[in-house]
Amino acid sequence: MSGRKILSLLIWVPLLFVSCHKPAGSIQVDFSFAVDGAPLVQNSCCYVNAAGNRYEVTEAQYFVSNIILTRTDGTQTLISSDHGAHYVDADIATTLSWLPTDEIPEGEYKTITFTFGLAPELNHSYFYTDAPENAMSWPANLGGGYHYMKINGWWIDENGTRKPFNLHTGIGQQRDEQGETTGFIDNSFSVTLPLNNFSVTGNCLSKLQIEMDINRWFDNPYLFDFNIFGGSIMQNQEAQEVLRANGCDVFRAL
Repeated sequence: MSGRKILSLLIWVPLLFVSCHKPAGSIQVDFSFAVDGAPLVQNSCCYVNAAGNRYEVTEAQYFVSNIILTRTDGTQTLISSDHGAHYVDADIATTLSWLPTDEIPEGEYKTITFTFGLAPELNHSYFYTDAPENAMSWPANLGGGYHYMKINGWWIDENGTRKPFNLHTGIGQQRDEQGETTGFIDNSFSVTLPLNNFSVTGNCLSKLQIEMDINRWFDNPYLFDFNIFGGSIMQNQEAQEVLRANGCDVFRAL
């Protein structure tokens, strides 16, 4: 082989590797809770929702799954996570900051999309064996799998009585005229949030924050009144549907 051909190969090979390299960076997603835009204060009375219910929050927990970032050019990146979902708990600091192991392609990103709760293909009983996620299990007779969300606390009813509430969402039940369960309903839903000036750059950590405003579960587009729905809704599909509709306006990316 001539010296000229050897030199040509030596030049061509490195260029091949450079042309196949796709610059990428990493991201950190921080989760937070708020009420009317101010940070949530747990075990503190009283917040007031649009129905005039006074309430306090003792616990707040939820799952997100199928998390996708979309660039301004329309290309999408699915962010992997343990078991395909991420668990968020107001009382466990380590769940409030998530560092995916994926390398995220460089570029400007316009939206983040996720399933609130567990997508059906992930929502199977005994999927989680360890705490704290396994404490989110949903009763088998109600459809099995796991809660999408638990917000627990206290509310003051129209008679001034302090009562517990468990704002729990998950699989719903179809019932016949006799009240017997005839089928189950997936109450998870998709959320897409706009991102402002969010970019990923190689060798840099890009951060974004996803905030849940708890008061927004109660007012748009439907009014949620504890005096009507009561404090326990796991078997109340009407209440589940109200929260599913209202949930699209609960989150924002900061």
